Amino acid sequence: MKTIKDIDISGKKVFIRVDFNVPLDLHQNITDDSRIRAVLGTLEYALDHNAKLIIASHIGRPNGKIVPELSLSPVAKRLGRFLRKDVVMAKDCIGLEIKTFVDQMKPGNVVLLENLRYHPGEQKNEDSFAKALAELCDVYINDAFAVSHRINASVVAITKFAPVSAAGFLLQKELCYFENALADPKRPLVAIVGGAKVSSKIGALENMLHHVDKFIIGGAMANTFLKSVGYDLGKSKVEMDLIKVATSVMKKAIKRGIKFYLPVDAVVASKFDAEAEIKIVPIQEIPEKWMALDIGPATSLLYSQALYDAKTIIWNGPMGVFEMDAFSRGTFAMARSVADSYALSIVGGGDTDVAIHKSGETDRITYISTGGGAFLALMEGKNLPAVAALDDT
Repeated sequence: MKTIKDIDISGKKVFIRVDFNVPLDLHQNITDDSRIRAVLGTLEYALDHNAKLIIASHIGRPNGKIVPELSLSPVAKRLGRFLRKDVVMAKDCIGLEIKTFVDQMKPGNVVLLENLRYHPGEQKNEDSFAKALAELCDVYINDAFAVSHRINASVVAITKFAPVSAAGFLLQKELCYFENALADPKRPLVAIVGGAKVSSKIGALENMLHHVDKFIIGGAMANTFLKSVGYDLGKSKVEMDLIKVATSVMKKAIKRGIKFYLPVDAVVASKFDAEAEIKIVPIQEIPEKWMALDIGPATSLLYSQALYDAKTIIWNGPMGVFEMDAFSRGTFAMARSVADSYALSIVGGGDTDVAIHKSGETDRITYISTGGGAFLALMEGKNLPAVAALDDT
């Protein structure tokens, strides 16, 4: 797979697909610009080499329709401040007017195309839409790791029509960190897997059985594992149809000599509500009509001890409903334990990156991935369609 450094981009129209799917508040203010900052290295490299910079992204889910609230206009303003340049906000991402404007660009000019998902052809991976995008450029660069698991026109079909295609620095870095962590990890290698559903993590769990020395399980998905070994969990969320799957994963782990950690206590609530009555109980003592919404302090201590000798850590998914303050302690304690370790730590997916930022431990984590679904796809051992498309070129 070529990277942007392998290509002469001087004076050329360089189309860079990024992921600027940033959160906005009710007043269209960006509440977290980390995804913008993550690709600045690629954008600045292109500008340093006198490229004409055409940037494309999506934001939100407009489902093929123009939704003014999901315009990339706020991103253009923030990006302009970061680059210290004027960033022109285009009215669309394809069409004669856009093509004419791009053809008149000078080296060093920057344009941000409007939301790609305003067009249904983007998510349908339509050749006609991809070709219209490709006609804007001399060079195509994919630096959108977070959408590289999707078969979308701007990351897959476009590579068939762009004169030259390559990866940006962020995509390259994301792949290298993860692949190195699995290909030749320093051991012990610990996988921390949390989140709400076992069903969304089955592939990751099965694949990671071939790589890890320890599994640490948290979040609501831990309930299904606990139920499979006979615990009564009150009204806690349990995927009853996956009890056998959970049992199978644990048996395979034991057979391979993998240490498998489950919660020993929990923060339970009378209902799923930030204002609900709460208490901390051992797993064996969850009241009949209560539900587990976070790991407890004894579990946090156990997990911290399990991480003490770790040399490589891969973490996907929170330990509880961290969006509610009462159930955030377990996730934040895990963030501190990972940060305090001497391991190479890679974190991503399932809002884990958001939790890390909230915990204040960002600077002490080796690498925080920008991808959710893409990060999980790598944990599952899958090839990313957008990466495969670049390889094919």
